Amino acid sequence: MNKITEQPSRYRHLETQTVKELTGELITEYKTIALAVEKAKPQLDKLITAVVQKIQTGGRMIYLGAGTGGRLSVLDVLELPTTYGMENGMIDVVLAGGVDKLVLALEEKEDDTEEAWKSLQEKDISEKDIVVGISASGTTPFVLQGLKKCRENGIATCCVVNNPDSPIAEQSDYPVEVITGPEFVTGSTRMKAGTSQKMIFDMISTTVMIQMGRVLDNSMWNVQLINNKITDRAIKILMEKAMITDYEEAKKLLFKYGSVKEALDKIEASHS
Repeated sequence: MNKITEQPSRYRHLETQTVKELTGELITEYKTIALAVEKAKPQLDKLITAVVQKIQTGGRMIYLGAGTGGRLSVLDVLELPTTYGMENGMIDVVLAGGVDKLVLALEEKEDDTEEAWKSLQEKDISEKDIVVGISASGTTPFVLQGLKKCRENGIATCCVVNNPDSPIAEQSDYPVEVITGPEFVTGSTRMKAGTSQKMIFDMISTTVMIQMGRVLDNSMWNVQLINNKITDRAIKILMEKAMITDYEEAKKLLFKYGSVKEALDKIEASHS
């Protein structure tokens, strides 16, 4: 396979450049990322459709990753319970070295060929679930071996990679290949590849949550009331959707029922 992510940067003698020159060239490179994601949209649509089907029938989506991509998937999943009221475990992560070691950046763990399947088994992985492998190179041993074991056990597999025709894509029922090209600093896939992965995680989780009924119109009606800012937002959503003009009245209803969704359901039931 051709590891485009490891090819030399298009830019030379970076150490001689000014701040203005460096940031200008970085912006030029970052402009290409969304276009690369757009080219992968047909693959991404298939992956998301498969994920929605699994979750709707009681399964889970589990990210399987190492390095930058794995850590970014953790950050995405951590925000979903608050934003969408997602039950813990519906979308989950197996990270090389363990999620509890996230800040230690245990890059050597990406070469571990045993831990991935062991960790998936600890989560009681089954044919109801779907696993999404994350690897900029498309060759990460941790991810590759984990997907191989999933396939051997009849578990649906997906991937997000940044090189074409990779071994990890070959082990995926739903591969997504986002070809972001050489990095600005040669081989530093935390940059363009990592940014493309973050975009895709946002697209997967947002689309899945909308499809699962966690958004009404364009509002987070299952948002958890964890701080003043979010509570104020929820009150205003309830006021708009239920046509309540009094802020305090909406606040009382929100706290009585615990979420915008529950409050709207009760209000609708009382009017029927």
